[in-house]
Amino acid sequence: MAKMVAILAENLYEELELWYPKLRLKEAGFDVRVIAPDKHITYKGKWGYPVEPDQQVTSSVAQQFAAVVIPGGFAPDYMRRVAPMTRFVREMWDAGKIVAAICHGVWMPISAGIIKDKHATSFFGIADDVKNAGATWEDKEVVVDGNLITSRKPEDLPAFMREVLGKLGQP
Repeated sequence: MAKMVAILAENLYEELELWYPKLRLKEAGFDVRVIAPDKHITYKGKWGYPVEPDQQVTSSVAQQFAAVVIPGGFAPDYMRRVAPMTRFVREMWDAGKIVAAICHGVWMPISAGIIKDKHATSFFGIADDVKNAGATWEDKEVVVDGNLITSRKPEDLPAFMREVLGKLGQP
């Protein structure tokens, strides 16, 4: 059975940061599940591209997944207002799973309380948020600190996915 990977979704997600990882993970043989607050609605990206969730966050169990990918855009600001979304990220971390966030997606590890004393990167506009959460912010295309993988922007997706796939045991 293929390892499962969760990708979080909410309205105004950055299309490239959701679809590029989803397609790369599927291409590598992973069972990818888009998880959102409500399974019964279609979420629209910043540019209007839709994504339909595979499952609702309240029916998602961290133990089922090897990793969670958190895209950016404005979606993470909405995600972190939904307690089960933040709780899911925290449960993934506590279970020793991979937490990978890009751009504004880093707000979720911040809100989940898992970024303190870590090295991370993000979109430069939220560097202060990362620092204020107790992490060391680095201006690099990808930063890996244990099971936390972070990147800055869509242009960093190749490096981001190389690290995610590497942590999942893919060359």
